[in-house]
Amino acid sequence: MAENYEDICHLGDLRGPTSLRGYDPELPFATESANRGPAQLAPGQDKDDPEGRILNFQNITEPQPLRGTRGGTIASNHNTDLEKLYPDTFAPPTTDHGSVKQAEWPLGLSHVKLGLDRAGWSRQQNINVLPAAKEMAGVNMRLEAGGYQWALMLNGSARIQAMNVDGQTFIDDVTKGDVWFFPSGIPHSIQGLENGTEFLLVFDDGEFSEDSTFLVSETFALNPKEVLTKNFQLPESAFENIPEGELFIFPGTQAPEDIEKQNVTGPAGIIPNKDSYSYHWSLQKPIIAPGGTVKILDSNTFPIAENFAAALVTIKPGAIREIHWHPDSDEWSYFLSGTARLTIYAAQGNARTFDFRTGDVGYIPKSQTHYIENTGTEDVIVLEVLQAKRFTDFSVGQWLALTPPQVVQDTLHLSDESISKLSKEKPFVVDGPIPE
Repeated sequence: MAENYEDICHLGDLRGPTSLRGYDPELPFATESANRGPAQLAPGQDKDDPEGRILNFQNITEPQPLRGTRGGTIASNHNTDLEKLYPDTFAPPTTDHGSVKQAEWPLGLSHVKLGLDRAGWSRQQNINVLPAAKEMAGVNMRLEAGGYQWALMLNGSARIQAMNVDGQTFIDDVTKGDVWFFPSGIPHSIQGLENGTEFLLVFDDGEFSEDSTFLVSETFALNPKEVLTKNFQLPESAFENIPEGELFIFPGTQAPEDIEKQNVTGPAGIIPNKDSYSYHWSLQKPIIAPGGTVKILDSNTFPIAENFAAALVTIKPGAIREIHWHPDSDEWSYFLSGTARLTIYAAQGNARTFDFRTGDVGYIPKSQTHYIENTGTEDVIVLEVLQAKRFTDFSVGQWLALTPPQVVQDTLHLSDESISKLSKEKPFVVDGPIPE
């Protein structure tokens, strides 16, 4: 056994000798089998099926990138946990073709920004992690009870307070399922109530970063006290205890239960209802679709958010958010629960299937067809957000049903019977599985 550092260093070479370069018949050559035994396949994985059936790797010890006669086995160590989570990326359906930009990002991989004294946290998705998402970005944030997020945001969006340029004020309490929107430049505060809050912010700029938020604490800290004294007509001593820098998420005094105690108004009064910054979406009942539910929020009922439109969609197990596309906007989506898959057809023969789980962000460019299929045993709940005045989409099924049958027949070779069964109304969510 080596007794000192010099002995340890002499056990080998940090850099090998030059005699190991290239072919030399005198060098020993050991062969090692790359075969790790017979592959364990998921149900249906041995078939070259054009149906692109769902593969379930959860009970497979070592998944393999195989679909029927395509692919092969892996001979080296690999991340089986990740492969089980994203089977359509690891063993894509045979209908995938060409190249489609990455459309999925798990927020669980986003760097978390921690608030002071356990007041909360935030994490974000923007083009730094999902380059295709050029038009929108998202932030997931948690505020503990009494915690504030006080900021002047350049873009953006549970007691919320704000003021407009006319000095009119706004205050409201929002709960799970409600929505608020603050136009760019509107100063506002968000305070967690009794049990704290967690929320999702969606911004109309893919390059948005929460680190670019304008903060009132920095406004005070980064101006001379002499200027503050003149501006606010207060003695310099009034500013002795202002924070030295950023206060983004921080602890505070718990808000009073009675909202009227915090309802501060000036001569201009309150913001009129039509310009309200909140919408109690939790109280809106959705429509019932064959395979789930849908409800929409856009400028028709929430005019202050004039360029944001959203749909909250519930998809039952086995059901599918029908194949569709959005003509006016890219789609930013967030999966609140469940597991799903989604195929994007990007024209010119390019298509790719992605897997989504709770907490994942999706991004689909404008006019590219896609669906969302529930691949699990619990409901999928997904938020779809557009940069548009109205939430609009084209249903591929409805389009075919309202096209002359001869055109459909010539194009897709569907039978008269099949064409007659196409729905002339938009189903939104289609039940499944479809019987033979």
